[in-house]
Amino acid sequence: MLGRIIDHTRKASPLVHCMVNLVTANDCANLVLASGASPIMAEDPAEVCEVVSACRGLVLNLGTPSPRKIEALLLAGAAAKAQGKPVVFDPVGAGCSDFRRSAAHRILQEVQPGVIRGNASEIQTLLRGTVAQRGVDADDAAQDPLALALKLAQASGAVVVVSGSEDIVTDGKTAYRVHNGHPMMHSVTGTGCQLSVLIGAYAAANPGNRLTAALAAVCAYGLCGELAHKRLGPLDGSASYRTYIIDALYHLSADALEKGARYEIC
Repeated sequence: MLGRIIDHTRKASPLVHCMVNLVTANDCANLVLASGASPIMAEDPAEVCEVVSACRGLVLNLGTPSPRKIEALLLAGAAAKAQGKPVVFDPVGAGCSDFRRSAAHRILQEVQPGVIRGNASEIQTLLRGTVAQRGVDADDAAQDPLALALKLAQASGAVVVVSGSEDIVTDGKTAYRVHNGHPMMHSVTGTGCQLSVLIGAYAAANPGNRLTAALAAVCAYGLCGELAHKRLGPLDGSASYRTYIIDALYHLSADALEKGARYEIC
């Protein structure tokens, strides 16, 4: 089931419009390329609608926001919605400020993204309108990721992915708990952003199956974190590890994903 998602993506090689942030843009672009898709990363309001028309999917990332970027996200999202193209929304740091929270809720209401990926704090902000005080990091000790994911999926109609020590993927009816990944992934900036663009690539190539595309991306990215850690040598650190994750995705086969994916129905 999951292996077909990889094969379809490499065969289709979809162009994906990735509106990410300045901290993670290069890694996100290289990860999309490693998946077999192609990234384009336009962000000016003057061109985003035209770029969306040329692409098969869109990723909206709330990181490093500005009024001009929010305008561009909303314009691109509206264009993708009108054209029936899959939209992935990553509400980076949605609880950091009223500015981000307001922008996130506008994207939810006006764009109605097909997939939402965030940590528990970000998902809680989208669902409950709360404002966290911890920057972009998750603080999920008192939160139930499965309950949050189910509620937001049911309220929004989106497939929701909650990232954490274990990941949740749900469409509001069926829910999966994913066990792939490695603790060292927390030492690399932008792993959440990279996962979101991988979901975007898989969703663009498999638009009729958002839930399976999201599940495949979560399992694949976590598995690549495991494979990358096994490759580390005594002088390697977080910078090498980041590169090895992208290398692992480049070489990941459908069969390897089927064998290495570790998930269960909740």
